[in-house]
Amino acid sequence: MFAALDDERPDIVWCLGDLVGYGPRPNPCCAKVAARADLCLAGNHDLGVLGTLPLDEFSHEAAASALWTQEVLEEDARDFLSGLSPEAEAPEAGAELYHASPRDPIWEYVLDAGSMRASLEGTTAPIVLVGHSHVPLVAVLEDSRLRADHAADGTEVDLSEGRVLMNPGSVGQPRDGDPRAAFLLIDLDEKRASFRRVDYPIERTQEEIRERGLPEPLAERLGHGI
Repeated sequence: MFAALDDERPDIVWCLGDLVGYGPRPNPCCAKVAARADLCLAGNHDLGVLGTLPLDEFSHEAAASALWTQEVLEEDARDFLSGLSPEAEAPEAGAELYHASPRDPIWEYVLDAGSMRASLEGTTAPIVLVGHSHVPLVAVLEDSRLRADHAADGTEVDLSEGRVLMNPGSVGQPRDGDPRAAFLLIDLDEKRASFRRVDYPIERTQEEIRERGLPEPLAERLGHGI
């Protein structure tokens, strides 16, 4: 994933949260993001691992993985996660960022037209970025008209057409049927955004999940992108 970013040479890197909670390498993941991301948000799984959110609000698999992560999380990683917020602004880029949504930065899934419109109407920045659902999507609000769609690999967005809401998808656990890692490139000078996917060694990650005794569905779903 970071090799693909190195090829693109972005000026800044943003992360929308959920660094830990599902994967087998929480400490290296935190260290890599801390070193590379200029801005990082806290996701609900990060907050669950920290104990800020009760684990009874999570699925069985997510809670079991969070408990394991709590046991192995090192102090540096915990300190990094503890300093994050689920929302942020990047006024120099004309962007507002939320792990989940502007109405509920921790829990709300932005997946339908109603939540997309509410997210755009409840903000003012030209670009609104959300995560949480692990589904890449784009919604454009222009003259009260909303256009929204799934953003598959290679989707290009003209940022000059209106206010835009985008979800980059997920690096580690995409849920749109494409198992490859997802990320989003935003070019403010050219006023365009590009949705990208990149292969990663899924089988190795599945093996490590199983070696650590984490729930089998967390490994199985990686091969299907669900």
